Amino acid sequence: MNFAAKVLLLICLSLMALGGCARKTSRTTKVTVAGEATSRVEPDTATLTISVITQSAQALNAQQENARKSKAVSDAVKALAPSAEIKTSDYTLQPQYDYRDNKLPKITGYNARNSVIVAMTDLQNVGAVIDAASKAGANSIDGIAFTLKQTSPARGQALADATQQAMNKANSIAQALGGRVARVVEENEASTVNGSGYNQYLYDRNGNMNSARASASALATPVEGGPLNIKANVQLIVEIEG
Repeated sequence: MNFAAKVLLLICLSLMALGGCARKTSRTTKVTVAGEATSRVEPDTATLTISVITQSAQALNAQQENARKSKAVSDAVKALAPSAEIKTSDYTLQPQYDYRDNKLPKITGYNARNSVIVAMTDLQNVGAVIDAASKAGANSIDGIAFTLKQTSPARGQALADATQQAMNKANSIAQALGGRVARVVEENEASTVNGSGYNQYLYDRNGNMNSARASASALATPVEGGPLNIKANVQLIVEIEG
């Protein structure tokens, strides 16, 4: 073999060796890992749906009476919970029909309904707000829910714990493969809050208290929020280099 051929062979061998090293150092594997964390915390917000329902033979009378009582309810809530957020969720004014005797429907009166959503952070005052609203004219408490604000530190902590759990799994897989986690390619997260909320009609559509409340109408309404379960899920796609 002449000198030129030897040089060419050495160059080829060197390039093959370099190519092998490059392939070895750039070899990566993508894996998907998930983490989950659950914690129990106290709620920081209560949301009530309060309605005023009025009936009259004349539409204007039903509407006017409803407006008067709705304003009184709003004023009563603001007096007890000045920082509460109040917004209208529904308003209807509908005729009531008589379908008896197989005759054409006959309008017998009108039904007005004004519903507001009250969001408040003073959880110790929820029962008092319900009582004040009912005394002012509210005759339907359609539901109460206890929740956490989106900015709650508890949500962030649950997500952080779930993320750490996912990363621990990724590092364990990388170690088993003889490599290391090079970077996080993709991240998805979600959190849910469960555990404290109920819907209950405390009054019927005519404004009469249900029997469950009638025996204790003179007492303050007891309302307990109870702890919430925060569940956070995190899914990571990581790149393992080895």
